[in-house]
Amino acid sequence: MNFDETDLAILRLLRNNARISNKALAAKTGIAPSTCLTRVRRLERKGVIAGYHAELNPAAVGVRIQAMIGVRMVRHVRADVEAFRAHAMAQKETVAIYNVTGADDFLVHVAARDTGHLHQMVLFVFTERPEVAHVETRLIFEQARTEGFPLYAAEQSDPA
Repeated sequence: MNFDETDLAILRLLRNNARISNKALAAKTGIAPSTCLTRVRRLERKGVIAGYHAELNPAAVGVRIQAMIGVRMVRHVRADVEAFRAHAMAQKETVAIYNVTGADDFLVHVAARDTGHLHQMVLFVFTERPEVAHVETRLIFEQARTEGFPLYAAEQSDPA
């Protein structure tokens, strides 16, 4: 999808504050509220805006420890990869899952109540899977996020 500067401005503003009102969004981008709403709905329809969420404080919701779990598969076949992905995504502790290159096949970001909860999860949720050959747990000491994905205009998308 080709974005003009107004689309990019809308996306940047929504990325930083998904609760911004349409009126404020329109004012900050210099367009009419009706035009702004039409553009936002088009971006949603096209799948550019995939959803809206609230950023939660982990400690406030009982999360005392987070980890990245590196998972190596026994075999690299579609059925095993899809089975593991579905299993990992079904766990309430899973924050995100990444299918990656390198020594590990997956990195699974998990959030747990405490070290005992994390230990039980690694033992029973990951190591007992028949398609899993190896797991390695890396504790997360600190998490910082940027504003999100970079936004590129159409002419910037093809690096020269």
